[in-house]
Amino acid sequence: MAYLLDANVFIAAKNLHYGLDFCPAFWDWLVENQAEGIVFSVEKVRDEVLAVADDLANWIDQRDPSFFLAVDATSFPSLAAVSEWATGNRYDQAAVTTFLQIADYYLVAQALAGQHTVVTHEVPSATTRKIKIPDACIGLGIRFMTPFQMLRRERARFILGPAA
Repeated sequence: MAYLLDANVFIAAKNLHYGLDFCPAFWDWLVENQAEGIVFSVEKVRDEVLAVADDLANWIDQRDPSFFLAVDATSFPSLAAVSEWATGNRYDQAAVTTFLQIADYYLVAQALAGQHTVVTHEVPSATTRKIKIPDACIGLGIRFMTPFQMLRRERARFILGPAA
């Protein structure tokens, strides 16, 4: 079991809590835990983040490709299951169409395929206009949590050191 990070985890970390310029320990923790097989994301999240040319895109671009799991033949049944779940629920057709075209769909499917935990800032919602990751996870029996829950669960420690 590993954690699969949503794009909003990277984006919020950069913009809010763990800026690349003042909290390098968070980013180092991600790299170290990816090397240990604990933290990953998916290629579609990588593509989504790279679409905005900024410091985060530079950081993402420097990661080993293995940080971002690729869709392969083992993912196909899960992609089909997630698609079937999305189309078989109460969502507006536009919500389903959008969901099946964005990184969230692949994130959920790869979590299902590998029995991974999805890490996202999204929260469940009763709306029929957008499929939220937590709702898909609940519907498909996939564990999900916030980045802060993941960091606590993994006992991450960001210790203040000497100024660079």
